[in-house]
Amino acid sequence: MVFKRYVEVGRVVLVNYGPDAGKLATIIDIVDQNKCLIDGPANLTGVNRQVISYGRIVLTDLTVKVCRNARQKTLSAAWAEADIQAKWDSSSWAKKLVAKQKRATLSDFDRFKVMVAKKQRSAIIAKKMKELK
Repeated sequence: MVFKRYVEVGRVVLVNYGPDAGKLATIIDIVDQNKCLIDGPANLTGVNRQVISYGRIVLTDLTVKVCRNARQKTLSAAWAEADIQAKWDSSSWAKKLVAKQKRATLSDFDRFKVMVAKKQRSAIIAKKMKELK
C-alpha cells in the first residue's frame, strides 16, 4: 500500500470532531507526533488557529504552498491562489457530505416522498427490463 497523503505543512484537512467539525483547515506547523497547529483561515472557513490532535482531523488530497507558521493573510492569499474552496466543493467527498447533511434534515413527509419516488423509479426500470427480455 502506497501512502499519498502525508502530514505536512500546507496540507488541507477536514476537522471531524469538536466545534469545528465538518470545516476545512490547513496544517501550519507540526507540534509533535500526536498534534499539529491548524488554521482555517478563519475568514474563509471559520476555523481559528489552534493545536489539534491527529485523531480529530482527516487529511485531504489538497495542499497549499505556504511556509511554516504562515500568517492568516498569507494563508488566505494562498487559498485564493490555489482555489482550494472550489476544488473541495467539486470533489465527490464534499458532495457526499452535503447529501448526508441534506438527508439528515429531511422531515418524515420528505422521507415518505423519497420512498414513493424510489418505488416509482424501480417500477419503471422493472417494466423496461421486462420489455427488453
